[in-house]
Amino acid sequence: MERTLIILKPDAVQRRLVGQIVSRFENKGLKVAGMRLMQISQELGERHYAEHKGKPFYPGLLKFMTSGPVVVMVIEGPEAIDICRKLMGTTFGMDAEPGTIRGDFSCTKTFNLVHGSDSPETAAFEIPLYFKDEDLVEYTLDDHRWNADGD
Repeated sequence: MERTLIILKPDAVQRRLVGQIVSRFENKGLKVAGMRLMQISQELGERHYAEHKGKPFYPGLLKFMTSGPVVVMVIEGPEAIDICRKLMGTTFGMDAEPGTIRGDFSCTKTFNLVHGSDSPETAAFEIPLYFKDEDLVEYTLDDHRWNADGD
Protein backbone atom coordinates (compact mmCIF):
# COMPACT_ATOMS: atom_id res chain seq x y z
CA MET A 1 0.00 0.00 0.00
CA GLU A 2 1.16 3.49 -0.81
CA ARG A 3 0.26 6.72 0.98
CA THR A 4 0.10 10.25 -0.35
CA LEU A 5 -0.69 13.67 1.06
CA ILE A 6 -3.64 15.47 -0.45
CA ILE A 7 -4.52 19.06 0.44
CA LEU A 8 -7.87 20.52 -0.50
CA LYS A 9 -6.79 24.12 -0.87
CA PRO A 10 -8.59 27.23 0.42
CA ASP A 11 -10.53 27.60 -2.85
CA ALA A 12 -11.92 24.06 -2.54
CA VAL A 13 -13.07 24.73 1.03
CA GLN A 14 -14.51 28.17 0.19
CA ARG A 15 -16.41 26.75 -2.78
CA ARG A 16 -17.85 23.93 -0.64
CA LEU A 17 -16.29 21.24 -2.85
CA VAL A 18 -14.74 19.16 -0.05
CA GLY A 19 -17.33 16.38 -0.14
CA GLN A 20 -17.33 16.10 -3.91
CA ILE A 21 -13.53 15.97 -4.06
CA VAL A 22 -13.16 13.43 -1.24
CA SER A 23 -15.76 11.23 -2.94
CA ARG A 24 -13.62 11.13 -6.11
CA PHE A 25 -10.81 9.43 -4.17
CA GLU A 26 -13.16 7.14 -2.28
CA ASN A 27 -15.16 6.18 -5.37
CA LYS A 28 -11.93 5.13 -7.06
CA GLY A 29 -11.36 2.62 -4.25
CA LEU A 30 -8.75 4.53 -2.26
CA LYS A 31 -9.15 5.01 1.48
CA VAL A 32 -8.67 7.94 3.80
CA ALA A 33 -6.08 7.10 6.47
CA GLY A 34 -6.18 10.56 8.06
CA MET A 35 -8.07 13.81 7.58
CA ARG A 36 -8.31 17.19 9.27
CA LEU A 37 -9.50 20.72 8.71
CA MET A 38 -6.84 23.28 9.56
CA GLN A 39 -5.26 26.58 8.67
CA ILE A 40 -1.70 26.37 7.37
CA SER A 41 0.58 28.74 9.29
CA GLN A 42 3.19 30.87 7.55
CA GLU A 43 5.94 28.71 9.09
CA LEU A 44 4.35 25.43 7.96
CA GLY A 45 3.74 26.84 4.48
CA GLU A 46 7.39 27.89 4.24
CA ARG A 47 8.55 24.42 5.30
CA HIS A 48 6.20 22.66 2.90
CA TYR A 49 7.05 24.82 -0.11
CA ALA A 50 10.75 25.45 0.71
CA GLU A 51 11.86 23.96 -2.63
CA HIS A 52 10.05 26.82 -4.42
CA LYS A 53 11.62 29.64 -2.38
CA GLY A 54 13.04 32.28 -4.71
CA LYS A 55 10.72 31.40 -7.61
CA PRO A 56 8.44 34.18 -8.86
CA PHE A 57 5.24 32.40 -7.78
CA TYR A 58 6.45 31.56 -4.24
CA PRO A 59 5.09 34.63 -2.38
CA GLY A 60 1.67 34.27 -4.00
CA LEU A 61 1.60 30.54 -3.30
CA LEU A 62 2.32 31.09 0.40
CA LYS A 63 -0.24 33.87 0.63
CA PHE A 64 -2.89 31.68 -1.01
CA MET A 65 -2.16 28.51 1.00
CA THR A 66 -2.31 30.42 4.30
CA SER A 67 -5.36 32.50 3.36
CA GLY A 68 -8.04 30.19 4.72
CA PRO A 69 -8.84 26.72 5.96
CA VAL A 70 -7.69 23.64 4.08
CA VAL A 71 -8.47 19.95 4.43
CA VAL A 72 -5.38 17.78 4.66
CA MET A 73 -5.68 14.05 4.04
CA VAL A 74 -3.55 10.98 3.78
CA ILE A 75 -4.92 8.77 1.05
CA GLU A 76 -3.88 5.15 0.88
CA GLY A 77 -4.07 2.44 -1.72
CA PRO A 78 -2.09 0.56 -4.36
CA GLU A 79 -0.32 3.12 -6.58
CA ALA A 80 -2.10 5.87 -4.60
CA ILE A 81 0.23 8.66 -5.76
CA ASP A 82 -0.23 8.03 -9.48
CA ILE A 83 -3.95 7.39 -9.12
CA CYS A 84 -4.51 10.59 -7.12
CA ARG A 85 -2.53 12.65 -9.59
CA LYS A 86 -4.63 11.29 -12.47
CA LEU A 87 -7.82 12.05 -10.54
CA MET A 88 -6.62 15.61 -9.87
CA GLY A 89 -5.70 16.35 -13.48
CA THR A 90 -2.95 18.58 -14.82
CA THR A 91 -1.81 21.50 -12.67
CA PHE A 92 -3.69 24.27 -14.42
CA GLY A 93 -7.45 23.90 -14.38
CA MET A 94 -7.86 25.43 -17.82
CA ASP A 95 -5.68 22.63 -19.26
CA ALA A 96 -7.07 19.75 -17.21
CA GLU A 97 -9.19 17.10 -18.87
CA PRO A 98 -12.91 16.91 -18.12
CA GLY A 99 -13.57 14.14 -15.62
CA THR A 100 -10.65 15.17 -13.41
CA ILE A 101 -11.07 17.27 -10.27
CA ARG A 102 -9.35 20.28 -11.81
CA GLY A 103 -10.94 19.70 -15.20
CA ASP A 104 -14.43 19.68 -13.70
CA PHE A 105 -14.09 22.40 -11.06
CA SER A 106 -11.26 24.79 -12.06
CA CYS A 107 -10.49 27.00 -15.04
CA THR A 108 -7.54 29.05 -13.74
CA LYS A 109 -3.81 28.72 -13.13
CA THR A 110 -3.87 30.16 -9.64
CA PHE A 111 -6.81 28.39 -8.04
CA ASN A 112 -6.39 24.69 -8.78
CA LEU A 113 -8.22 23.29 -5.73
CA VAL A 114 -5.96 20.42 -4.70
CA HIS A 115 -2.36 19.48 -3.93
CA GLY A 116 -1.02 15.95 -4.10
CA SER A 117 2.42 14.51 -3.43
CA ASP A 118 4.23 13.82 -6.70
CA SER A 119 6.45 10.92 -5.59
CA PRO A 120 6.98 8.51 -2.70
CA GLU A 121 9.89 10.68 -1.52
CA THR A 122 7.73 13.80 -1.54
CA ALA A 123 4.94 11.99 0.31
CA ALA A 124 7.46 10.80 2.93
CA PHE A 125 8.49 14.44 3.46
CA GLU A 126 5.01 16.00 3.34
CA ILE A 127 2.89 13.61 5.40
CA PRO A 128 4.82 14.17 8.68
CA LEU A 129 4.44 17.93 8.24
CA TYR A 130 0.70 17.51 8.86
CA PHE A 131 0.23 14.18 10.65
CA LYS A 132 1.90 12.24 13.45
CA ASP A 133 2.03 8.46 13.00
CA GLU A 134 -0.65 8.03 15.67
CA ASP A 135 -2.99 10.34 13.70
CA LEU A 136 -3.16 7.83 10.85
CA VAL A 137 -5.60 4.96 11.11
CA GLU A 138 -4.92 1.43 9.87
CA TYR A 139 -8.05 -0.41 8.75
CA THR A 140 -9.31 -2.67 6.01
CA LEU A 141 -12.17 -1.73 3.75
CA ASP A 142 -14.71 -4.47 3.17
CA ASP A 143 -14.74 -3.72 -0.55
CA HIS A 144 -10.95 -4.02 -0.89
CA ARG A 145 -11.27 -7.48 -2.42
CA TRP A 146 -13.22 -6.01 -5.36
CA ASN A 147 -10.86 -3.06 -5.93
CA ALA A 148 -7.54 -4.88 -5.59
CA ASP A 149 -5.69 -7.11 -8.00
CA GLY A 150 -6.16 -10.19 -5.83
CA ASP A 151 -3.83 -9.00 -3.06
